[in-house]
Amino acid sequence: MTELKLPCADRSLRPYRLAAPRRFPDHGGAPFTRIAIAATHVVADPLADHNPTLEPAIDWDATLAYRRYLWRLGLGVAEAMDTAQRGMGLGWPEARELIARTLDAAQDVPGAQVVCGIGTDHLDESRAHSLDAIVDAYLEQVAAVEARGGRLVVMASRALAKAARAPDDYVAVYGRVLAAARQPVILHWLGEMFDPGLKGYWGGGAFERDLDVCLAVIAAHASKVDGIKLSLLDAGKEVALRARLPAGVRMYTGDDFNYPELMAGSNGRHSDALLGIFDPIAPAASGALAALAAGDEEAFHAILAPTVPLSRHIFRAPTRFYKTGVVFLAYVNGHQRHFTMIGGQQSARSLLHLAELFRLADAAGLLRDTDLAAHRMRSVLAVAGIEA
Repeated sequence: MTELKLPCADRSLRPYRLAAPRRFPDHGGAPFTRIAIAATHVVADPLADHNPTLEPAIDWDATLAYRRYLWRLGLGVAEAMDTAQRGMGLGWPEARELIARTLDAAQDVPGAQVVCGIGTDHLDESRAHSLDAIVDAYLEQVAAVEARGGRLVVMASRALAKAARAPDDYVAVYGRVLAAARQPVILHWLGEMFDPGLKGYWGGGAFERDLDVCLAVIAAHASKVDGIKLSLLDAGKEVALRARLPAGVRMYTGDDFNYPELMAGSNGRHSDALLGIFDPIAPAASGALAALAAGDEEAFHAILAPTVPLSRHIFRAPTRFYKTGVVFLAYVNGHQRHFTMIGGQQSARSLLHLAELFRLADAAGLLRDTDLAAHRMRSVLAVAGIEA
């Protein structure tokens, strides 16, 4: 059995013995009974000659290889969203290229599903913008993605959160954007725990009133809305929204704390999934969905239950730094050769956080090569002068 020493909260180093990796059911190409899309990270290029805090550099080969890995597992890819550090180092020029490259790569993979994040992040955040300028910014990104044949995820806008003075401003902006879309889109309601710049989104001042505003947008344009992703980390709020959606509009869970119960469903309704946590737990997600498709809900829950403590740890406050844990697991699992992130975000979580993440990933059976994982964990600790 592989063993190493991991740091603990009392500043000690304690031996830790890794368990054997878990073998998850193979989906075998059979369709899932839930739409399952992973919001996916990007792999930085550590050898680029640039200022890493100001100029994002992407390892395109490794980034696209990870998307092919997800497609092989039967998962879709949500491209250029917050998991890809959109708004935290990845700007619109890089996002546009990322979307184009992923859509091109998907052409070679039968059945590969891709949805693409669009927003207003190319606007100068240092100043306020008119509602017309915000609509134009959205439509610029809509046109760029639709020109490549991509499906849209309409992301929340920091510029709109700053400019809106009343709920009607949100209704007006979203109405114009949805009217211009060629095909039904996924809306993304992202909470301020993920992005403090979105505080007060929808303008209602409380969840119940915000819900009414959001539903008014959807009801007025139901033919243009495939579904909505809710990222508030509150199962009760998602169930409340799900219960009021018009017929034919999907609920995509974005709840990285409560996804198993929301996907399983209750009272005849369930959520599909568009989740950041599906990036690091992809084999478990695929296996669980295969079990659910085979009618084995008990196995579905048994596979996902150990991933929930891991996910809650990765997404713990301050939640916006969850990407560090996602990339860390990709590194220790051998999907990329380094633990480096755009903007130096690999330093956004502590060594104690990463050590606990390592333990929880092991408990969930998600360290696919324990010798490699231990070697790479030791390498991370060694940077801090810790002999493990």
